Amino acid sequence: MKKKIKVAVVINNRANFARIRSFLIESNKTKKIKIDLILAASSLVEKFGELEKIIKEDKLKISKKLFTIIDGDRPVTMAKSTAVEISELSNLFENSKPDYVFAIADRFETLSVAIASSYMNIPLIHLQGGEVTGSIDESVRHAISKFANIHFPATKLARKNLIRMGENPATIFNYGCPSIDLAKKITKKRKNLYDILNKYNFSNQESFNLKKINKYLVVVQHSVTTEYENTKEHIIETIKAISKIDLNCIWLWPNIDSGSDIISKQLRIFREKKLLNKVLFIKNIKPEDFLHLINNSLCIVGNSSAGIRESSFLGVPSVNIGLRQNGREKAKNVKNVGHLSEKIIEKIKFQIKNGKYKKSFIYGKGNTGKRILGKLLKYKISSTQKTLSYGK
Repeated sequence: MKKKIKVAVVINNRANFARIRSFLIESNKTKKIKIDLILAASSLVEKFGELEKIIKEDKLKISKKLFTIIDGDRPVTMAKSTAVEISELSNLFENSKPDYVFAIADRFETLSVAIASSYMNIPLIHLQGGEVTGSIDESVRHAISKFANIHFPATKLARKNLIRMGENPATIFNYGCPSIDLAKKITKKRKNLYDILNKYNFSNQESFNLKKINKYLVVVQHSVTTEYENTKEHIIETIKAISKIDLNCIWLWPNIDSGSDIISKQLRIFREKKLLNKVLFIKNIKPEDFLHLINNSLCIVGNSSAGIRESSFLGVPSVNIGLRQNGREKAKNVKNVGHLSEKIIEKIKFQIKNGKYKKSFIYGKGNTGKRILGKLLKYKISSTQKTLSYGK
């Protein structure tokens, strides 16, 4: 009897989980593959996402928890957290001996997954390589790609970029982004704001009658690690813009990247000053509820990749602020703007006036998880040794 393929999937943050979720659900339907689901880094920090609860609702089993985050939001803590996770994952892989390890996207913690598996001669699978953006994510993403043995880029251009980087075309499979699978699913059942949010508890929820709100913005803005010293200035300009627009707004707290505490502090200061009275702040939300939230909104504002990927499939107007997503492929629904409140307001008003855009399939059509699983079940790898393949 043929043994199951054992794949270790390391979830370091809520974005990781959203990107890989459909693959995990599909894998759970077959007896041909065994998933070792490992939670690490900010996925275990309550303020950055209650992933354990969602994972259990999906009937997925958590194999191991690794507490690897060094407290603080400075660049030095990012480096130290990565080092801690390399050590923890090395021990784990030595004992569990997976056939493959899955590295998801480009957040700083994910570099530890690539280093630990590659040094131990375990084939590395990389999801979403070949893309171009700003922040430290840009460097991390390409570094992981050079470690990886199998690539699942999300776009045609990303596949071409990997080939230009010297990766073997025979190891690169463009099946789209798995997060689009969930975006496709939620479009089949539209929800209003009350249905989406009434089950959550928020500190300032009593100020909002969710049943009467049908027009709102969604804001998700993270720090740009390579512009750490400008984080305060950047977020203040966005806050000023939102405070001057007479619309209700759903604002999600930032991720764990260095600079997150600076953003959170400024949001609290302006909230206490009563300058964000129409803003409902959300700390944690399920992936499907987040997509329902975006799909029903007038516009998504900030620098989250959701304003590029999922919003393009949903046709939701997006205002992309600053350089965090600089160079990432964008559909017509995305308008770029710098860190000036007046310009941000102009772009938001333009997008609201324009309304919904035509659906784009840059990042796939919503069947990625199943296709990745199918490829892994058939794939054969004889060696983890890599060479440049220019000209092949």
